[in-house]
Amino acid sequence: MLYLLPAYLGETSPKDIFSLKEIDLLKEIKFFVAENQKSARKFVKFLCPEITQSELSFSILDKRTSEKELEYLSKPLKEGKDIGLISEAGLPCIADPGNLLVSWCHRNDIRVIPITGPSSIILALIASGLNGQNFAFNGYLPIDAGERKKAILNLEKISKKNGSSQIFMETPYRNQSLFDDLIKYLNPNTFLCIATNVTLPNESIRTLYCKEWRTKKPKFHKEPTIFIIQS
Repeated sequence: MLYLLPAYLGETSPKDIFSLKEIDLLKEIKFFVAENQKSARKFVKFLCPEITQSELSFSILDKRTSEKELEYLSKPLKEGKDIGLISEAGLPCIADPGNLLVSWCHRNDIRVIPITGPSSIILALIASGLNGQNFAFNGYLPIDAGERKKAILNLEKISKKNGSSQIFMETPYRNQSLFDDLIKYLNPNTFLCIATNVTLPNESIRTLYCKEWRTKKPKFHKEPTIFIIQS
């Protein structure tokens, strides 16, 4: 079976947000697939420091993984062994290339079992006060200034049309630049939620009108942050 194992959203995450089921699985599974071996091993050690790391096998799955490589890293599944898929942060397959392996499992009659755990995207949404009945995750917005402006205005237009919450993120060191553009281009009465360091001790989740954010200075310099707008 393929188990989808959530990872922490930061190294200062409390252990009690993870299920006993996941801890038990980490003690049993010997084969893992992850986007980055070093960070995946670090997470396993975080939850189960007693595990002998040399007994574990890690295969890399990222956006460059070919179909041939996918066949190779799924070999343990073909041999009847379980694999644990670990995301870089949060739930596997959300803003994560793990869906390639999940899709392969469905095509090859391999059972896929999701394990509950943190997702900054979903946790930010439910704590935002914005529409949880109709929402979309848009990943990263364009880096180019002109394209990003178009993307921001388009998301606001979609939100205004159907009342949806539009969720997106940015590389932490570009948070300030994105925030400045949001305040510059969005309608003053559009809601903006800024959720930083979700699940961590210094977590901050706050929703205000854009006009109110103009007099605030959010503290998110180089910190993982989720942005949500609703018009």
